[in-house]
Amino acid sequence: MSRVLTTCIYCGVGCNLYLKVRDGRVVGVLPSRGGPGEGKLCIKGWSAHEFVHSPKRLTKPLMRDSQGFKDVSWGEAIELVARRFSAIKEQYGPSSLAVLSSAKCTNEENYVLQKFARVVLGTNNIDHCARLCHASTVVGLGATFGAGAMTNSIQDIEDAGVIFVIGSNTTEQHPLIGRRILRAIRERGARLIVADPRSIDLAEFAEIHLQHKPGTDVALINGMMSVILSQDLHDMEFIQRRTRNFEAMKKVAERYPPEYVEGITGVPAEKISEAARLYAKAGRASIIYSMGITQHTTGTDNVVSLANLAMMTGNVGKKGSGVNPLRGHNNVQGACDVGALPDVFPGYQRVTDRQAREKMQKAWKVAELDDKPGLTQPEMLNSAYNGDLKALYIVGENPMLSHPDINHVRQSLRNLEFLVVQDVFLSETAKLADVVLPAASFAEKDGTFTSTERRVQRIRKAIEPVGDSKEDWRITAEIAERMGYKGLAYGSAKEIMDELASITPIYGGISWDRLNDGGLQWPCWDPSHPGTQFLYEKDFSGGRANFVPVDFQSPAEEPDEDYPIILTTGRLLFHFHTGTMTRKSPTLDAQLAEGYVEINPEDAESLRIGEGEKVRVKSRRGEIEIKAVITPIIPRGTIFIPFHFAESPANALTNPALDPKSKIAEVKVCAVRIERLGPRNA
Repeated sequence: MSRVLTTCIYCGVGCNLYLKVRDGRVVGVLPSRGGPGEGKLCIKGWSAHEFVHSPKRLTKPLMRDSQGFKDVSWGEAIELVARRFSAIKEQYGPSSLAVLSSAKCTNEENYVLQKFARVVLGTNNIDHCARLCHASTVVGLGATFGAGAMTNSIQDIEDAGVIFVIGSNTTEQHPLIGRRILRAIRERGARLIVADPRSIDLAEFAEIHLQHKPGTDVALINGMMSVILSQDLHDMEFIQRRTRNFEAMKKVAERYPPEYVEGITGVPAEKISEAARLYAKAGRASIIYSMGITQHTTGTDNVVSLANLAMMTGNVGKKGSGVNPLRGHNNVQGACDVGALPDVFPGYQRVTDRQAREKMQKAWKVAELDDKPGLTQPEMLNSAYNGDLKALYIVGENPMLSHPDINHVRQSLRNLEFLVVQDVFLSETAKLADVVLPAASFAEKDGTFTSTERRVQRIRKAIEPVGDSKEDWRITAEIAERMGYKGLAYGSAKEIMDELASITPIYGGISWDRLNDGGLQWPCWDPSHPGTQFLYEKDFSGGRANFVPVDFQSPAEEPDEDYPIILTTGRLLFHFHTGTMTRKSPTLDAQLAEGYVEINPEDAESLRIGEGEKVRVKSRRGEIEIKAVITPIIPRGTIFIPFHFAESPANALTNPALDPKSKIAEVKVCAVRIERLGPRNA
């Protein structure tokens, strides 16, 4: 048996593990003592190998005919895809095509995909699932600090005097970071504030639990800042030396005394004051957040508010502090870094910037690049629904479960003239495709992932691709070559990284050779640079950070007489995202094989719903039938549904209303009603 060191395929923590290989098959995993996991793995990490040899793996290209799907050769599949893409581009223009890249793909593969969109298809219509999780982080932290990334490192969490977790069920979604938080409390005396509508496990360890109504985060944070200002707890020296626009933000925050905020959030005024004092007096305070903050029509405002809170107390640019978004996918940070976004090239160089375009044109040996930002993911689907987008190339994404308002998604995809899906399994989205291309898993390729703490790490090929599957970048390169462009014909993934580093300043010093002994955190400017443990020690990206005043706005859809209950959604410990991989894992599926809805006991009594009964949950967009779990974890008037399960898809209900700044959808708040169907076994 051999062991191959790699990086976990699931969440953004970036735990290192060994794949155990015997006779050309991955038969198990072992944790590595290196990396942020420190020799530990969560249950998903321990099971990361199980889907690799699933009998449900895609092993041959599929093409749709009148009878359904049929197996075809790679030559037939590539020829059809290239011919149809070329014909649609010729007939309707480049903007009629789009690419959905993937946070499951490597940096090298995402780089190739965005280059394919821009050079071969001729469009900036390239996006990926960051649009569904942390687009508001990219915009919000970009507007305040200058870069949309985690300011500090995972290890820094243990140096904090106070940890403020808001909108993150950390012990379930990022268990090895949750472990760090608990260790900071138990061994180093850190104090914990948790803000979450649910009584999550982490709240049991909190000194203060702020159980606010979903969608009221801006009011809550403004309330905390109002207390800090009124009690003169802000860091005026830091504010004057390192920030701008403080007075404008101060005027807004002062309009949110805790007594007023209590009426909006439902959190007692004294608790808000207590949390504000605890955070402001910490010396070193770390803010940790995730999609409970970002997935709102005010997601960017939520992120900006947290940045304002950190700046006004001087909690940026030092260890044990900062504003720290926890990325959901293993490589969502990297996919953003390497340009799988409609408005930026690799390294966040804007497509509207003439010098950036000229730089890329020279590097990619192309005469001209589009200077207009492309479509975001939601805009792509709306454009397909309206008949303007004609072709879509989806790699490793499953919008038929991950996007809000699934009925709209289904109709949008059906309206396309040509849909290509490239994936490891026949996902719910792939079932709608004209051509399905089988991709290699993480165990079958080389490359890099960038974790939530900006750490670039290697993944290493352990086995040959299963069946006739291929690495994603090789498939894309073959399509490009058949369309007449040979600039993606790389010899290896290492060669792609070398090109990426040459045009991406924040990755300028990163190479595979330097990653052999561990990861490097960007910015890493040159081959002698050690990487950056925490950002903004001396300067912000624009010299000074910006305070941005933010007023509270209600969610796009609130409860009413017809739909009197708030639905919020999230992830669970045993499954990941749309379940494409975890539900093919016997260990994980055995832990939890079906979805459920959490209902408060008082709500359940008034609706005459018993434990385990099946109920119908309806919104203005759709309905599902699902098992009821009666629990005080959820407050009255609110329900919670995990979104992993195709049989009871939470996103059939959720609201596609968008944050106007980041174009992220409000999947964390919508109005629903519940109907009792009778005993579950009736």
